Amino acid sequence: MYFQRLRDMREDADLKQSTVAQYLGIQQTVYSRYERGARTIPLEHLIKLADLYDVSLDFLTGRTQKMKVNK
Repeated sequence: MYFQRLRDMREDADLKQSTVAQYLGIQQTVYSRYERGARTIPLEHLIKLADLYDVSLDFLTGRTQKMKVNK
């Protein structure tokens, strides 16, 4: 699923889980569960993560390999 993509995006941006968790307003342990697929990610957090990494929701969730939506 998209869990590995979340980790890859975070690591590519040289961010720690705690940094991303703080950005989302959650605890690091909760974010860790998102990356492991142990917890469902709320849509509001997916949107914020897409904004953080400047990618489309479809890319973030693994629905496409295109990082951005063509406008």
